[in-house]
Amino acid sequence: MAGEEKAGTKSSGGLMGAVIQYFRKEGYEVEHEKTAMEGYSGVVRRFDLIVQKSRLAHGVWVRDWNRTIGVNLIINIDKASEDVGLANPIVVGRKFSDHAKSYANRRKILLLPKQKILSSMR
Repeated sequence: MAGEEKAGTKSSGGLMGAVIQYFRKEGYEVEHEKTAMEGYSGVVRRFDLIVQKSRLAHGVWVRDWNRTIGVNLIINIDKASEDVGLANPIVVGRKFSDHAKSYANRRKILLLPKQKILSSMR
């Protein structure tokens, strides 16, 4: 899991700036970047961003991968967010598997395609 978290953020510097702009434009307050929080379980959970809107804070993972994001990553951010008491998590990525989309829909996790972020900046 830790390897996955680090791998997704190495090449996403430009994307991260666009993601921050996107959330601000959508009325979110971007509270923190590269945040580590200790969960109720005692495990340290890492998020790329913590954004807040309407008194609800959300953990955000940005994954600029050249492959499809699977359900395991979505389950991991769901567990991490729940463990630290954050509202429905948000994942930004290029493409999501059908299983990931299905799980996210059931658990009210927002999946944001990279293309939507970039097109909103034009």
